[in-house]
Amino acid sequence: MEQVFQVDLRGIVDLLSHHLYGSPRVYLRELLQNAVDAITARRAVDAQAPARVRIETPERTGDGSIRVHDSGIGLTEAEVHALLATIGRSGKRDDLGFARHEFLGQFGIGLLSCFLVADQARVITRSARGGGTVEWIGSADGSYRVVAAAEQRAEPGTTVILVPRQGMEHWVTGGTVTELATLFGGMLPVEALVNGRIVTRPELPWRTRYSTHDDREAALSAYAEEIFGYTPFATIDLAWAESGVTGVAFVLPHAANPAAKAGHRVYLKRMLIAESVTGLLPEWAFFVRCVIDTTELRPTASREALYENDLLEATRDALGTRIRDWLVELSTSDPAGLAEFLNVHQLGVKALALHDDEMLRLVDRWLPVETNAGRLPLAEFRRRFGTSVRYTPSVEEFRQLSAVSSAQGLGLVNGGYSYLTGILERLPVLDRDIRVERLDPSELAMRLDLVDPATELALRPLLTTAQRALDRLDCEVVLRSFEPASLAALYLLDRETQHRAELRSTRAITDELWADVLSAFDTASEPDRPQLVLNHRNPLVRKISGIAEPRLATMAIEALYIQALLLGQHPLRPVDTALLNRSFAGLLDWAVHDSEGTL
Repeated sequence: MEQVFQVDLRGIVDLLSHHLYGSPRVYLRELLQNAVDAITARRAVDAQAPARVRIETPERTGDGSIRVHDSGIGLTEAEVHALLATIGRSGKRDDLGFARHEFLGQFGIGLLSCFLVADQARVITRSARGGGTVEWIGSADGSYRVVAAAEQRAEPGTTVILVPRQGMEHWVTGGTVTELATLFGGMLPVEALVNGRIVTRPELPWRTRYSTHDDREAALSAYAEEIFGYTPFATIDLAWAESGVTGVAFVLPHAANPAAKAGHRVYLKRMLIAESVTGLLPEWAFFVRCVIDTTELRPTASREALYENDLLEATRDALGTRIRDWLVELSTSDPAGLAEFLNVHQLGVKALALHDDEMLRLVDRWLPVETNAGRLPLAEFRRRFGTSVRYTPSVEEFRQLSAVSSAQGLGLVNGGYSYLTGILERLPVLDRDIRVERLDPSELAMRLDLVDPATELALRPLLTTAQRALDRLDCEVVLRSFEPASLAALYLLDRETQHRAELRSTRAITDELWADVLSAFDTASEPDRPQLVLNHRNPLVRKISGIAEPRLATMAIEALYIQALLLGQHPLRPVDTALLNRSFAGLLDWAVHDSEGTL
């Protein structure tokens, strides 16, 4: 024998309150939604029918109840049984005309939200199709009854009456209900009142007509201040017909965290879905907050987020394109404004430039980046140094090589900041003649001037002493002449040398098996070593070259080595740290003894 499932309505209510809805406050949104749908249904058959929702709280009713009255189409007794006593039967709703596209409700469970705050719901209704007033009384335990209405309605429509259960009284007070009705229903196209006070506005803020553009901008700025708490840097109108989206994007006046999920205020047919919907815009557009109204995007069952589908993805791309176009327009109409924007929100623009050619062109022309000639847009950098663009992938490497490369007439870009290396490597998309390459320290070393043979021969004792001191540190000493003369020594470590040094270091601490495996990657017949380049133009180096005492000369060279490591922001190994302490103590000791001898 076929059996019918038994449904524990109280369990369903518990499921709604703890897992589907984020808060009991949504009960008022669901009541407003039902009221607006009823009004929409009535106006489909009578365009002149009134469109009003009245809410009375305990301060007005005097019996502790909240009452929601609407001037909608109402229900007959048969419709009451079919709709109010059946959960989620969308087919029956279609038959009766209550599941059309223009209606807000699509899930058939809205009335259950009443049981989030009350144990009983009374519905007093009169149908515009004819018949008398009907009263339906439903309980959270799953029972209901239909009785002769004690209160007769003079006009078609519906009244929902709730008496809050103990502990839920604050959800039906005048202040709370006014706040919730304004939040959820403030944009509804019907007149909604709480205790006689209108809480709806006649038109969407971004569709309201103003006498001048400045008046409109001022009004939208005030709206952003009201809902987001800031005066926007700029406003961007949004619209996309495929998903029925209209709205406005507000550009943040301050820097935003790219990792933080940007939340946007989303309305569905002018009913608020949620105040912090994510995934509406591309991730790179973290510098804007949006308010939109949509007719086609699907909400989740809780109506507190958007359903992720192809339409939402297409909408996200379309709105992202609109924001991108605004940036391009700003670059031509207001370069000063664009510079101000980039100063605050360059991360978002750089992220977009990684895959958008128009944004790449904008960044190339307008965004100043750090170079060894100062902060310059990349286009200006190429104008000064030619189409060959060299960069360092880290800030530390840039600081090490910046002054030296500048003195050699070599332009250098600091690619160590977010997204910049990727942007630099995409520059040939704009011009095939552009060559982008990472500056290798070994290339820079080849550009330094050689010392004449006679001078190098005269300094051979110093170089021998220096090499003997640094051999145990696996470093090669060379003598060159270069600018700036204020730089005594330069520590150069190219990528290949660094890679091999890391292999040798790892082999030294691993077991025999892995040491053999790693040795296969080290194919150099002789190990390359980093270089300490002594600058013959530096007065200190020349002074050290005149030291006759080998021990003092060794300590001086060791001090130059440590200084070069620190200036280049290279990590200090334990052996380097020990050398720093030893050379400093030795030089200090030598200075003290020399001073005592002089005295």
